[in-house]
Amino acid sequence: MSNKEINFKEKLRQALSSTIRVISEDLNDGIKTELEKKSKKSDLFELDELNNKFDFVKARADADSAALKKKFSNNNIYKKNIPMNSNCKPLYAIAERTRYEKLGCKMLKGIDKNLKDNYSHIINGKKKDQLKTKEDVSINEAFELYMLKNFYNIELSLTCSKMLNFWEEEFDQSIKKHIKFLKDNFEDQNTYGSKFSKILQEMDIFQTEDNEETKEENQESDQNNQSNEDQEGNEDQKDQNQDDENQASLDSDYSIDDYKLDEQLVDTDENQQTSEQVIQKKNINDINIEYKIFTSQYDEIIKAENLENSDESSKLRKTLDQQLIGFQDIVTKLANKLQRQLLAKQNRAWEFDLEEGLLDSSKLPRIIMDPYNSLSFKKEKDLDFKDTIVTLLIDNSGSMRGRPITIAAICADILSRTLERCSVKVEILGFTTKNWKGGQSREYWNKHNKPKTPGRLNDLRHIIYKSADTHWRQAKNNLGLMLKEGLLKENIDGEAINWAFSRLKKRKEERKILMVISDGAPVDDSTLSVNSGDFLEKHLKKIVKFIEQKTEIEVLAIGIGHDVSRYYDRAIKITDVNELGDVMISQLSSLFDAKKKLN
Repeated sequence: MSNKEINFKEKLRQALSSTIRVISEDLNDGIKTELEKKSKKSDLFELDELNNKFDFVKARADADSAALKKKFSNNNIYKKNIPMNSNCKPLYAIAERTRYEKLGCKMLKGIDKNLKDNYSHIINGKKKDQLKTKEDVSINEAFELYMLKNFYNIELSLTCSKMLNFWEEEFDQSIKKHIKFLKDNFEDQNTYGSKFSKILQEMDIFQTEDNEETKEENQESDQNNQSNEDQEGNEDQKDQNQDDENQASLDSDYSIDDYKLDEQLVDTDENQQTSEQVIQKKNINDINIEYKIFTSQYDEIIKAENLENSDESSKLRKTLDQQLIGFQDIVTKLANKLQRQLLAKQNRAWEFDLEEGLLDSSKLPRIIMDPYNSLSFKKEKDLDFKDTIVTLLIDNSGSMRGRPITIAAICADILSRTLERCSVKVEILGFTTKNWKGGQSREYWNKHNKPKTPGRLNDLRHIIYKSADTHWRQAKNNLGLMLKEGLLKENIDGEAINWAFSRLKKRKEERKILMVISDGAPVDDSTLSVNSGDFLEKHLKKIVKFIEQKTEIEVLAIGIGHDVSRYYDRAIKITDVNELGDVMISQLSSLFDAKKKLN
């Protein structure tokens, strides 16, 4: 091995080590120390076998995947949801790997490219001489291809498509209808893991005795393949690319600068923020472990337009518009005041010591002494206000029925229009339950002999009235659906705030504000009748405290007729619901004023 190649591999190792430490936030435990504990066979990335560009891609992908697992995967949650059936466990591991790798793909484009390039190469390198029956393809191998096709959207080669065809119909029967739910819950390891575990254990292929021997063979095969998979992939790859191996050699084609990890090293603000978000994810999962949920299979996250047909939505919107007439002038004046304030927040700032621009009068003595001094000009720069998102989370419980929910809908409507004109994105969410008295969750609990202290025991309904990237005109009919008869039921605030937080956390805006409008403590009779009286309240306090103290998301709360300051640091109580518009706008105004002073 030449000195040049040795030097290159050492630089690459250092780059990958830096990447792993940043992504996993494990800055104290150097990767070299970990590598010293491992044998060459179990090394995180085998740089001794770095012979061509595909080995290089694999090293980067392996490093990214290991860091993402450490960052996004909580081992306690993983063990809590692991299937009892031993044949399901390898598939469950693949499903969990898909989850944390997809989170990494959303986090950084570089990670997305590394993982997809690696999987594409593995797929193209697979060669099967005999593919005549299902027994020629292990279920674990087919399941991994199924996950790549449906979750990574990677196009399979002809060989891989043929391998998957033996199993795809059975996978589709059990998994296809849940794919959207699983994708929506990538960030919630507990919900995702428990759902996938249940899906796997209920699959017919694991419940028939005829396939028992095949399953055991597949599991053993998977364990062997897991340790040899990369080596076999490399051998197939070497056969395929043997003619151009010299062309792909490290000495001739590659340098560390060609593949520098621009998006993944420590020196970018974006990555520092991402690392913080990952820590937040871990901590909030720890909170959710303590909070029990008997079952989440009947929960739903639904877009408001799917609650009713378009004709009914239009009627409800007209009803809302009629209610709006009574005090539109007052709220509109307040909204205009907020708009002027936000638009005025184009702070003037100057860049000095430039070679061109406006003459800087403070530099006149310099110009007189040295007329040829070129650094005597200044230029004005505008600081725009396009990096903020506001989420309105509105309690849709039965106690909000009547005037409270009407005014909440009106204020959300006007605030959304106002902030949009100021280039501030607004998301409007609602939370309630699907049923009274526990619904299907309680029936499921009854069928399972009513275990004690089951945790949350009702079917959640989280509603998206307007997403942040949807224009007000497209979503205005949705806001009328808050007046829908029979929609408002129970309120489980802690999980709703956790849901709104997880949506905000994905956003790229620099400043994030969560405004909660509620009329009191979380209440669900079904849950509280079989748990401690403060079960929901404790979870709400922990979630809010975490967001306020451990994240940069700013939380505002408005209690209608009730003091909610015991839950939120920044909370306002209003006794008359007509005050809601004034308070919402004044609280946002004060928040933006505070930000202006800080700037």
